[in-house]
Amino acid sequence: MLTSPLLTRPGAVASAPGDPDETVPSHFGDPGREQAALAEGRAACALARDVVAVTGPDRLSWLTTLSSQVLTALEPGDGGAEALLLDAQGHITHALAALDDGHTLWLTTEAGSGADLAAFLDSMRFMLRVEIAERPDVMVLAAVGEGLDALAQAARDTALDASEAPDVQAGTAEVRGSLIGLWRDPWPGVVEGGTSYDVGADRPHPGEGYRAGFVLVPARSVDVVAGTFLAAEPRRRLAGALAWEALRIEAGRPRRAREADARAIPHELDWLRTAVHLTKGCYPGQETIARTLNLGRPPRRLTVLQLDGLGGDLPRPGASVRMGERPVGAVTSVARHHELGPIALALLRRAVPAGEQLTVEITEVDEATGETVVVGRVDAAQEPLVSPEGRAQASPAERPGAELRKGLRL
Repeated sequence: MLTSPLLTRPGAVASAPGDPDETVPSHFGDPGREQAALAEGRAACALARDVVAVTGPDRLSWLTTLSSQVLTALEPGDGGAEALLLDAQGHITHALAALDDGHTLWLTTEAGSGADLAAFLDSMRFMLRVEIAERPDVMVLAAVGEGLDALAQAARDTALDASEAPDVQAGTAEVRGSLIGLWRDPWPGVVEGGTSYDVGADRPHPGEGYRAGFVLVPARSVDVVAGTFLAAEPRRRLAGALAWEALRIEAGRPRRAREADARAIPHELDWLRTAVHLTKGCYPGQETIARTLNLGRPPRRLTVLQLDGLGGDLPRPGASVRMGERPVGAVTSVARHHELGPIALALLRRAVPAGEQLTVEITEVDEATGETVVVGRVDAAQEPLVSPEGRAQASPAERPGAELRKGLRL
């Protein structure tokens, strides 16, 4: 994994080794103000992501057959789409942001996952006309709201380094300078063919105002694009991963590196909103998607937790969530929000009542033994994303075959 050039900027503080965001700045000295600027469209940040390029005339139809999403309609400049790659049991192996420029399908995944993604795709080529390559020479810069369009313009206004490989450039008249592509996050909308697991929810979605996205730029242009963005307006600044994560958590937006453990299925994370097309036909994991939607309920559900205490230690990802003394889930992401204070995302057992007050364990590592020990708890209030009812808007009112079963009982 290559580190972001923004780590060499004055004031940049690196994330901890082993953190999913270790390749990009954690902050630039003031995470709270960075969050506020990011939310107001006045900041840009680097995201820890890998990029894989797929070329060839069969690229869109081929990846549609492998993924949870229909990608054949992608066109240059349309903002792209989101897709998941699942194993045969429906567990999430990759979450992809997909952009097509008319020549290349650009796939963005978590940092450290690019080689595995490229190797998997290469193993699935068979006789199709596609070529796959990991692209460490392409990196991701992100922004929110009006800042995203301003960032894209900064990339357009930044001349491409003459030493860059010609195929870094997208082949459309709309794209120029150092802008390879612009991806607009569809969260928390429900895209065509998708559905939401908010049946029974009595409040607006916490991500209602979330308008995020990113641009792909050549790695050598990252620092210059950032400088162009900053120079265009004096109140602009750079933000770190802590700021980005706080806004993502506030919006209830799942992330593969944080929320999806080895047994996670998309329903638990409400990822059918943006990354799954329910009628697209067969793909690996499709049986689990259909069976859970039509016949069952997701065993766990994602929720936002509002944590008590503006000061003090934050729980760590993986911290136990308890209802009374009973463990009912685990924290997946945590942040200190500039307005809301400590917040987290957690995966809970589906049947935990939405109004139930919970507690989250605070842990620390014992320096003498190296063991993780519990040193306290904080109260936590839920803001459900997936309803405890476990039904999606597209779930049938009755399980298929209900009439037949009723007849057998008569």
